[in-house]
Amino acid sequence: MDIIDQIEAIVGKSGLLIGGDVSARPLNWMGIGARQAKAIVRPKSTEEVSIILKICNQAKQSIIPLGGLTGLVQGTNSGPDDIVLSLERMNAVESIDATGMTAVVQAGTVLQKLHEEVEKQGLLFPLDLGARGSCTIGGNIATNAGGNQVLRYGMMREQVLGLEVVLADGTILSSMNALLKNNTGYDLKHLFIGAEGTLGIVTRAVLRLRPKPASKNTALIACDNFNQVSGLLRLMGEQIGGNLTAFEVMWQEHFKLLTDETKRHTPPLPTHHAYYVIVEQDGANAELDTKQFQNALELAADKKMLSDAVLAQSKAQAQAIWNIREDIEGLVMPLMPGAVFDVSLPIAEMESYISGLKSALEQEWGDKARLVVFGHLGDCNLHLVVSVGDGEETTIKAINKIVYQPLQAINGSVSAEHGIGIEKKPYLALSRSAEELNLMRVVKSSLDPNNIMNPNKVFNLV
Repeated sequence: MDIIDQIEAIVGKSGLLIGGDVSARPLNWMGIGARQAKAIVRPKSTEEVSIILKICNQAKQSIIPLGGLTGLVQGTNSGPDDIVLSLERMNAVESIDATGMTAVVQAGTVLQKLHEEVEKQGLLFPLDLGARGSCTIGGNIATNAGGNQVLRYGMMREQVLGLEVVLADGTILSSMNALLKNNTGYDLKHLFIGAEGTLGIVTRAVLRLRPKPASKNTALIACDNFNQVSGLLRLMGEQIGGNLTAFEVMWQEHFKLLTDETKRHTPPLPTHHAYYVIVEQDGANAELDTKQFQNALELAADKKMLSDAVLAQSKAQAQAIWNIREDIEGLVMPLMPGAVFDVSLPIAEMESYISGLKSALEQEWGDKARLVVFGHLGDCNLHLVVSVGDGEETTIKAINKIVYQPLQAINGSVSAEHGIGIEKKPYLALSRSAEELNLMRVVKSSLDPNNIMNPNKVFNLV
């Protein structure tokens, strides 16, 4: 029996897309390019996933796991000979333990849905990012997603207590631990968090929840030099402590593009400053927290660590501030053709790194070069959008070299939170040693000897 017929016998006609139904699916979040695949399989249970992988492993059939298409590194690209496995029908929040503050969630659950469900219980799932309305929990786990609250709560890795994973041969590895402390040998879930679907398919997870904050304060702060920015980060950490939830920075080019240039947003502050910082505090006592927040801002002003500031007086005003930061479509589209980057580096190196990038881009492409910078500066993560008026492959490769090469000397990372996929694979060795890469290949070969799980993503097996 043909492999597609075997799979259809498992998932039914409604669980299998072929032909035009495949090409009607987008390749990425921007809707650019049509999906190519032998079929898109949509199982409804872990058991169905297990049988599918067993069949595919025996046939040495490649499997490409698919989430919400919000990745930026071609991590879910597929070709005509691949079978794509989507968990879109496994999208239930199965249970919420309000006492133990945990949730059991299927991997196809959209992040925003989880936010809404736990909020009904007075709880918070702290992973938050601009793609919350479409990204899935499985994709968040597979890429070890970061987002806007890493400074306080950590990456996705810190939110995962237990996992259920289907291995390449169909074995169901169920380690649905719900304990904060479980020190019993190897913590195997960490093999799969951030592995981009190359070691197995995450089907369910036990996630850690937190109490929903009783108060929130948000400010947009303007700074005229990077010393103010770095000094402000330290001061806010000292004054607000563990309640400092976000410290997001937009370089002037970002702020002006989305306000003055495109008119997509009304600027809460004048646009002539060099940097714009979103500082957010979550707390348990609205009156005391607001006073603490205001005192911290006043102290920053006294110490000349800011040039101007506006404190949001309502949720709507706070959201208007965040909308400028999170309007990625409005940021990227005017700069196309271009390239988008996600890097990590020490805060002390950021000013010179960005200055060096600007010089290198201008030297190569003159006034055609545009560099927009923003990101989660509090946790060392910057996002870059580079446009030089040319999207040719050779041009993009030249830009990649300019962006990535300097990171090696300053112990930076070519990927902070978006993973490696295909796009960053040639540059992985800038951030990982030969010994680390060899061990990764040993792990991959052990768990997936037929190399069917998202093959040739992150690194080539041979």
